[in-house]
Amino acid sequence: MKRLNPIWIFILLFFSPSVFAAEPGIDMTHSVIGLVCVGIFVLAYALVMGEEKLHMRKSKPVLVAAGLIWILVGWAYTSQGQGELAEEAFRHNLLEFSELMLFLLVAMTYINALEERRLFDALRAWMIRKGFTYRQLFWLTGILAFMISPIADNLTTALLMCAVIMKVAEGDKKFISLCCVSIVVAANAGGAFSPFGDITTLMVWQAGLVSFQEFFALFIPSLVNFLVPAVVMSFFIENKKPSSVTEEVELKRGALRITTLFLLTILTAVLCHSLLHLPPVLGMMMGLGYLQFFGYFLRVTLPGSLARKRAMAERAGDIERMKRLGSVVPFDVFSRVARAEWDTLLFFYGVVMCVGGLGFLGYLSVMSDLIYTNWHATYANTLLGLISAVIDNIPVMFAVLSMEPEMSHGQWLLITLTAGTGGSLLSIGSAAGVALMGQARGYYTFGSHLKWAPIIALGYFASIATHLWLNAHLFNVHG
Repeated sequence: MKRLNPIWIFILLFFSPSVFAAEPGIDMTHSVIGLVCVGIFVLAYALVMGEEKLHMRKSKPVLVAAGLIWILVGWAYTSQGQGELAEEAFRHNLLEFSELMLFLLVAMTYINALEERRLFDALRAWMIRKGFTYRQLFWLTGILAFMISPIADNLTTALLMCAVIMKVAEGDKKFISLCCVSIVVAANAGGAFSPFGDITTLMVWQAGLVSFQEFFALFIPSLVNFLVPAVVMSFFIENKKPSSVTEEVELKRGALRITTLFLLTILTAVLCHSLLHLPPVLGMMMGLGYLQFFGYFLRVTLPGSLARKRAMAERAGDIERMKRLGSVVPFDVFSRVARAEWDTLLFFYGVVMCVGGLGFLGYLSVMSDLIYTNWHATYANTLLGLISAVIDNIPVMFAVLSMEPEMSHGQWLLITLTAGTGGSLLSIGSAAGVALMGQARGYYTFGSHLKWAPIIALGYFASIATHLWLNAHLFNVHG
């Protein structure tokens, strides 16, 4: 079959009535409502991209866009007497978002709790005492992000490493921005070779298309994806040491135990999914319960702990420590929940609902169908990875899984790799990037990430070439 030029594919997508078929039965992809919805989404994303210049939180445009898109969809279906279909579709998308939001909320709560217990302050002080240079810190955080994300998921890992950099760099905008780019790339790359490193890998694994151990064939391609841009970026880092003064940091009571509870929470989420085939969010919410119980323990034992520490400080004549002990307040879990990055969570709601609405109109399925029908699977999977830098990789992967194209294991691993790492091209292309824009507000922005996109793209294509060469034996069927 003759393969179409990608420009013609997009022309067909928007203007050819013969290829449009909305999923529920009402043809809306070439209707005025469908095109208006696409226009609303594009306008909202344009406002998100201009966040730095407009000084407007990124959640605002996508929240309004999501509401407008679903109002138009609901009105169109209700006028046809099929309003219940739109309601069911909305509830389905809302459920997907709820699982994602609760997962993120627990992860953010633990990160905030560890920050309040001064764990990151202690880690910063340790790094400064060790005398790491900026270049060593750049590599240390990148490698740790790559190694931790297969277990802790790419979002949680990126939040953790960013918190460390923000503490160590002491307001150095250029260095923080560069490290954040590297952390996003490393976390996304590390999450691509593990079923638990990214939601898209979970989707592929849960669908039974790739077995648990087969994901590890992506380890070296994922490593290439991280190393290529990291090596280039490292040449732009001044080989100097942080200017901060060495300080001694005393961990607050329970810091290491909260760290253990965080790891136990991740383990619970993994076991819930792998052994019981239940959503990972169940384990995460259970882990929030762990933290609440421990918070209760810290509160009821605080008076006794303070009395012992005061007595020790008095015997040592440590007046400064006695003053610090006098300002200690009880640990409150819900204050940590309140400090979560709500702008990020609301942005996720807007994105998931916007893309879900466009998917309900049939655009994602039509695009996937056109690509796989007219292109070789390798080119199609590579393109979808690039698309995931703009459109969230979850609906992109969902559309591919729903269509079930006939592909070899090598191709299913390829779409897993590209969907997981393609989002690194833009700051808004992955959960890690979106979260870091909130956490490192003013340092890491859409524009600061965009200028490194060509180097990141080099790593993206290098990882694909590595996979095609290294795992050639997996492409022997329909590949």
